[in-house]
Amino acid sequence: MGRPGPRQPLGPAFRRLFVSSGTSNLSDGVLQAALPLLAATLTRDPMAVAAVAALAVLPWLLLSLPAGALVDRVDRRRAMAGANLVRAVGAGLLATAVVLDVATLPLLYATALALGTAETVYDNAARALLPAVVARDQLERGNSLLTTVESVGNIFLGAPVGALLFGLAVSAPLWLNSGAYLLAAVLVVGVTARALPRRTVPTTVRTDVAEGLRWLLRHRLLRSLMLCCGVQAAVHALVQGVMVLYALETLGLDERGFGVLLAAGGVGAVVGALASPYVTRVLGRTHAMGLSGVVSAAALLAMGLLPHPAVGLVGSALSAAAVSTFNVQVMSVRQVLVPEELFGRVQGAYRTVIWGGIPLGTLAGGLLARSSGIPAVFVTAGVAGLAIGLVLWRVLDGHREVVTAGFREVAPA
Repeated sequence: MGRPGPRQPLGPAFRRLFVSSGTSNLSDGVLQAALPLLAATLTRDPMAVAAVAALAVLPWLLLSLPAGALVDRVDRRRAMAGANLVRAVGAGLLATAVVLDVATLPLLYATALALGTAETVYDNAARALLPAVVARDQLERGNSLLTTVESVGNIFLGAPVGALLFGLAVSAPLWLNSGAYLLAAVLVVGVTARALPRRTVPTTVRTDVAEGLRWLLRHRLLRSLMLCCGVQAAVHALVQGVMVLYALETLGLDERGFGVLLAAGGVGAVVGALASPYVTRVLGRTHAMGLSGVVSAAALLAMGLLPHPAVGLVGSALSAAAVSTFNVQVMSVRQVLVPEELFGRVQGAYRTVIWGGIPLGTLAGGLLARSSGIPAVFVTAGVAGLAIGLVLWRVLDGHREVVTAGFREVAPA
């Protein structure tokens, strides 16, 4: 892929989308620290703690397809705003329960499930909206910036802030979370873009879902990417549900130390997202994506084999950097290959597989930690991740021309 021409400004619509996305992802980051810490105050059973993370992503397995169809039928800005309003209410109700000292594991599970359900609508709509905001040759830059602000909000800033506020008052991060979701909902409504997909004839949701599935299953590259990335996501999820116990028990950190561990991952994710366009130019898109999958798994393996705070911090940063680089690249690939009017449905089907395996992997990680110890979870994830990373690299290399051609096409007017 050649060096791009003069950089054109992404425009005010993208800037508003960027700010809204950053605010929303700050809320996500606060939750990433607050929910597992709240669970750890109620139980130290690895399986029970891991269930919180599993339930948060379970809706991607159950509801991603209808959520994708919804995104292709409504104004995508309003879909994002509505999803964030639901999340603001959910976080506020959980904060109220904490203040009243009536928070329980079942309530925490129900909240995680509700927030994850709203997230399926928000994320599908956000990625479908970007091609209507920027030009095709700006997609990787736009995705890089959105992934950067996602990483800053989710991990680098939101997670340590959530952990710090949790140490001051258990309900504090939840109140902040609720307010940030509300602000993000207001901001995204003002994004100027053609956010309502074109439709020539009325259809049913069932017909829409079937059309998106057929298109995806017939596309050889995206079908192969979906399967490989689905296995890869499930493998990486092995460590997600027990990360808080890895920090508190294996590394001997306190709650603030857990926030620092998450922040290290956030730094890596930010660096990886910002570096993605450069890595693509230097290595070529397919080799850059393949290498990213291998590096992320190798970092997890090191964290399991050498359970030391320094290794944990470096490994968390390196793994997150590689994942972030890959995510920017693979999202750009999907956006140039999938027709705009089908994007929500195809994205929903794709993410059903990708995210659907995450709760299974998360629960499996909890079971493995219970039987073999937490370091064994990281070793298992690292070894399995290396294997699937090499397979993914081979798939990408075999479809290099398809990917290159997709970025050469002129976007429709």
